[in-house]
Amino acid sequence: MKITKSVFEKSSSKISECPEGNLPEFALVGRSNVGKSSLINALLNKKSIAKTSSKPGKTLLINHFKINDKFYFVDLPGYGYANTSKQVIKELKLIHESYFKTRRQLLYTFLLIDIRHGLQKIDLEFMKYLNSSVSPFVIVFTKSDKIKSDLVDKKVKHYQDNLLDYWEILPKNFITSSWKKKGIDEILQFVNQSITKFTF
Repeated sequence: MKITKSVFEKSSSKISECPEGNLPEFALVGRSNVGKSSLINALLNKKSIAKTSSKPGKTLLINHFKINDKFYFVDLPGYGYANTSKQVIKELKLIHESYFKTRRQLLYTFLLIDIRHGLQKIDLEFMKYLNSSVSPFVIVFTKSDKIKSDLVDKKVKHYQDNLLDYWEILPKNFITSSWKKKGIDEILQFVNQSITKFTF
């Protein structure tokens, strides 16, 4: 799929403010500093359509990007910020719960994982939450350019082996590098195939 049009449509502080209509959505979420904004910019081939912030207080918003007038990429607030107040954690939980449990337009969630790290408890808990919410997800390994190329497949296999302790069938995964544009075409192809099969 080729992206010919991408626009930032709006930021919403609560689910009731999100765009109406039936356009399918693909949400992106992950731990802080996982490279979410960089991946969105790479997917849309724009340098700064998604803004980066290391402070959760500035990112408690649901950001919708309309693509080719056919679907949305949805930038969700991250999780796992250091030194986060209980109030912010509560607000993050509320945003995630309201989105994943009520947003019927959602087709898939792209759960971003820094390929340099092993399976983290907080990521596993989020996977279990998505599963309990009946929210299909795929794993997007980010920052593959930050490690030696011969270690990439080993890192992914090690991660998958750990996940087998919890799931018999593993989620689909993509290996990406926003800097090298690795995995971008594969993700867009997956999106296109998902939309083709999509019906309410």
